[in-house]
Amino acid sequence: MWTLPNQITLFRIILIPVFLIVFYLPLSWSHFGAFAIFWLASVSDALDGYLARKLNQSSAFGAFIDPVADKLMVVAALVMIVQDYQSWLVAIPAIIMIAREIFISALREFMSSRGKREVIAVSDMGKYKTAAQMLGIMGLIWRPDYDIPLILFYLPHEVINYAAYGFYFIATVLTLSTLLSYFKAAWPELKR
Repeated sequence: MWTLPNQITLFRIILIPVFLIVFYLPLSWSHFGAFAIFWLASVSDALDGYLARKLNQSSAFGAFIDPVADKLMVVAALVMIVQDYQSWLVAIPAIIMIAREIFISALREFMSSRGKREVIAVSDMGKYKTAAQMLGIMGLIWRPDYDIPLILFYLPHEVINYAAYGFYFIATVLTLSTLLSYFKAAWPELKR
């Protein structure tokens, strides 16, 4: 149970209150600090899965706790940015994303009870949705108001802000698309 991948996953859960506290600190760098913590959590999500496969340390506990850690961090971030932006352009996609996570979790539990969980296994489209969602959320958390120095030039902060909205809305479209595809795959069992 206390394998390295599982420890990384538990570390991600511990980061959630740290992430929220840093975001709400009355400091000029609090948004960037919260962005950095969310980025670390996103990287650790990829790392724990990679290590579980590479070290042959996959476990039932890991299969259970990893998606829980992901959903807790994402939902915390979505609620936080909805409160921060106070805009329907951020709130409606957040509601759609949170509702999808609840729906898919319930659907997976139902399909598991029927011995058919593999019918709604994570798809490539679901992975693209997650990547777009993470990039969008990170940009919306950071919300830089200064140009970012790169090796030979400065990246205008507006580019990051527009890209964040773009990824966030791509994630919303993919959220709805994957929801419908999972529902369609499960429909034969649901209508019995």
